[in-house]
Amino acid sequence: MPLKLTVIGTGYLGATHAAAMAELGFDVLGLDIDRGKIEMLQQGRVPMYEPGLEELLSRHVAGLPDSSGRLRFTSSWEEIGEFGDVHFVCVNTPQKHGEYACDMSYVDSAFSLLAPHLKRPALVVGKSTVPVGSASRLAGVLRELAPVGEGAELAWNPEFLREGFAVEDTLHPDRIVVGVSGERAETLLREVYAGPIAEGTPFVVTDYPTAELVKTAANAFLATKISFINAMAEVSEAAGGDVAKLAEAIGYDDRIGHKFLRAGIGFGGGCLPKDIRAFMARAGELGADQALTFLREVDSVNMRRRTHMVEMARDAVGGGFLGRRIAVLGATFKPDSDDVRDSPALNVAGQIQLQGGQVTVYDPKGMDNARRLFPTLGYAPTALDAVRGADVVLHLTEWRQFRELDPAALAEVTRQRSILDGRNALDPTLWRKAGWTYRAMGRPSA
Repeated sequence: MPLKLTVIGTGYLGATHAAAMAELGFDVLGLDIDRGKIEMLQQGRVPMYEPGLEELLSRHVAGLPDSSGRLRFTSSWEEIGEFGDVHFVCVNTPQKHGEYACDMSYVDSAFSLLAPHLKRPALVVGKSTVPVGSASRLAGVLRELAPVGEGAELAWNPEFLREGFAVEDTLHPDRIVVGVSGERAETLLREVYAGPIAEGTPFVVTDYPTAELVKTAANAFLATKISFINAMAEVSEAAGGDVAKLAEAIGYDDRIGHKFLRAGIGFGGGCLPKDIRAFMARAGELGADQALTFLREVDSVNMRRRTHMVEMARDAVGGGFLGRRIAVLGATFKPDSDDVRDSPALNVAGQIQLQGGQVTVYDPKGMDNARRLFPTLGYAPTALDAVRGADVVLHLTEWRQFRELDPAALAEVTRQRSILDGRNALDPTLWRKAGWTYRAMGRPSA
């Protein structure tokens, strides 16, 4: 009999995973306690923007025209327990309020609610990003609360999704990591991921702690690389150098590479910032805090970039924001997403507004979420409208749409032809040719 899969939690990770598992040929039942979210998913819609996800859902959600019918949704834990052979836990693990540590309450709740309904052998697979040591504890929760006892096994299978590429990353991952305690769990997961494995995706089998550490270690490395080039931008500015050329030159070393070496206002979003902070907190609990003290500086460099962009904007408008109009291009923390969690762009916009600036924001996909988070900022329906009458333009999210803007057309509506490229993604020559003063972090003024 083909395996039946469940996905617990249908947010960004869970909705993507459920749709992708249906695409791989499995019957899938998704669970969420938010009935509004369930109703939306049953219509083939998602509460976030992710390229290709709604199309994938519509191909498989039961009841939709021309769908495979392999994907359904419920709010019943009993139905989940009866249906599934393999249960994927995909709930959120945010940062605790006022602390660096990870909030495990959603994961703990999911396990305690699922376990009593496991009356036959089943594999529970954690995909959430959790502090190392969590899996061993949760395996004990399953054994204690599940009627099937030892028949309820646990595996940990971290996700490595990039927002904007989540569908591709799930269907064609660059690696699959599974932390298991026995051969049966490994065998079941090899069956689940048979498609990607057949395509040549590496399948890495580890113990629980290593699987948990892989995700946090990967995020810590990426954050370090981003903050490294931003630190080099600070030195380049002080020395009169060009960080873009510096990054190009060191990136040709294949031990370093060019990826994540674009200096700017730093990283944000729902993963990197909270994951490196939770990693530091957990290392402290384990007595290994000295191993990760460098991440404090990584975090500090990252946050400093936002303040530096505010200072650059203040200089560009003559030393003070009162009475000045500032256009901000970008609200999301990265392009191809509507995610504004810990967005550097909105953080900068908010700081400038608090200092008296009249800020107008435009983003191709993040406007509704930005309005909910920063309702007092001004919002424009187009980039041209955002720039109209502005004393300075800040490019803060590297959407392709912004790279394709016509500097000459924008020059006709702005008050001052001054642009600050917070992502080092625009063509300086093109903008200067159109009469703009172009500045970017870590690069010469001209």
